[in-house]
Amino acid sequence: MRHQKSGRKLGRNSPHRKAMFSNMVASLIKHGRIETTESKAKELRRFAEPTINWAVSVAKLEAKGRGKQSDAEKAEIVHAIRMAGRILKDDEAMSKLFHEVGPGFMNRPGGYTRILKTRTRVGDAAPMAFIELTPSELAKAAPAAAAATTPGAKGKAGKAVKAGKAEPKAAKPKKAKKDADDE
Repeated sequence: MRHQKSGRKLGRNSPHRKAMFSNMVASLIKHGRIETTESKAKELRRFAEPTINWAVSVAKLEAKGRGKQSDAEKAEIVHAIRMAGRILKDDEAMSKLFHEVGPGFMNRPGGYTRILKTRTRVGDAAPMAFIELTPSELAKAAPAAAAATTPGAKGKAGKAVKAGKAEPKAAKPKKAKKDADDE
């Protein structure tokens, strides 16, 4: 009996599992959504949720700015970065986690990922699923922020781009085809 032996082995030894889930968490944070087998997705949640929670726990402290933080707050941020670093080894993903993902989930008390069952894989009929970061306040604000920072021409066109209303492009006139009779 496997009493109190939590976690799926997934046919891998312990260091391989640890590396695989570290890479999968990094991919999830970088891309927002990955497709994998259903059992890996369910197990990945056990690694991704606590890692994201470390970023969420210090998001308000990060928002203050480096100059306005006390020594205790700086130590708390460093501790959170190191604890998340136990799972997440990729520097790019770590930066995105603490600067984009964490602040985006600041008002959410958990449940940062969701699993969507998709299909069965052709080769071995394994059930596949998407695991994705749930939509956050950051995702809702991102299009508005991107539109506000889009460099546009001055005047009417620049205002339309900043407001998120791009003007339709004028259709190019088609060249008339020469008929064989005209030659």
